[in-house]
Amino acid sequence: MQTDFYIPEPLLFNPLKHYLPFIREFLSKYTTDENHISPKDLVKELKHLGTCVMDIYTGDLLMDKIFSEVLEFLEINKISAKELYKEWAGINYNSFRIIPLSDGSQWTLKYHNHEARYVHIFPARLSPHSFRIKANTLKSALMYLALIGKDFISEDDLNKARALAGLSPIREVADAEAVTEMIEILRR
Repeated sequence: MQTDFYIPEPLLFNPLKHYLPFIREFLSKYTTDENHISPKDLVKELKHLGTCVMDIYTGDLLMDKIFSEVLEFLEINKISAKELYKEWAGINYNSFRIIPLSDGSQWTLKYHNHEARYVHIFPARLSPHSFRIKANTLKSALMYLALIGKDFISEDDLNKARALAGLSPIREVADAEAVTEMIEILRR
């Protein structure tokens, strides 16, 4: 994926999973005629979303501000060094800490076993300025908008987009509603 942003070490952050302005920018880059992406390439890009649920930040803080506030928190609390951070955050699968940022949003900090990027950050569950979504719902919405893009969203078109992503057809009304809602969020 081409990116126009810098994530300072020791932070690990996936903006395609967790930052709505980036997701919209990603989509706009691939829906213009000069940057049109093939379905195969788009599916490859979207593999980074995984298959679980995620929280997406919708607030006004720019990524640089989020990063600087997290780094400042680490410095103030004297946990910037890897071993100190590891001890503070914990190393178990369920170990994490939650910190507030200046806009009232809550961010999860987890230890990531990597030499340079050991502070994994993402919006906390139920944080202000965020919402939770299934990865396949986001994939479906992105595939639909990038490859079909019609204003009127039909079940057939949604399922065409899902098929291109290797996802099963939508069978439940709630799943179709979630994808439709995500499409509308991305269109705003």
